Amino acid sequence: MKLEKAIQSNKFKNETQKAALNVLYTGWWLKTNMSNGLKEFGLTHEQYNVLRILKGKYPDQICVRDIACRMIEKNSNVPRIIDRLEIKKLVKRNSSVLDKRETVISLTQTGILLLEASTKSIDQSMDKISILTESESVQLNKLLEKMRSTEE
Repeated sequence: MKLEKAIQSNKFKNETQKAALNVLYTGWWLKTNMSNGLKEFGLTHEQYNVLRILKGKYPDQICVRDIACRMIEKNSNVPRIIDRLEIKKLVKRNSSVLDKRETVISLTQTGILLLEASTKSIDQSMDKISILTESESVQLNKLLEKMRSTEE
């Protein structure tokens, strides 16, 4: 769908502003599609992100601070997300062996199984909506990284 139709406006300061709005709208669209796919697993996209981060370190544990640094949404409330995942028995919380003041998190076997199932579902959903070729995806990645090149 054209951006103009989606937001019912064709008044943009310039093409750069339109591109920025297009990125924001497309990000929302992707997040909505992903959230819909995660609903059947009882997960939010933030919880899914935490599970993927933990899987990347598995079988090692990772501290809450390091999880927060790797989150896609930097303003996520990681301790609260972990609380909810712990209630669902998807993660386990322990005190660090090196520093008793620090809390470390690890995936449970239930968490691994749910992550595998939800990832399969998300991958299938993304395959359905993604129509870019491999070379178009490479080009888009380069442009998005260029756009963020001023990020500190």
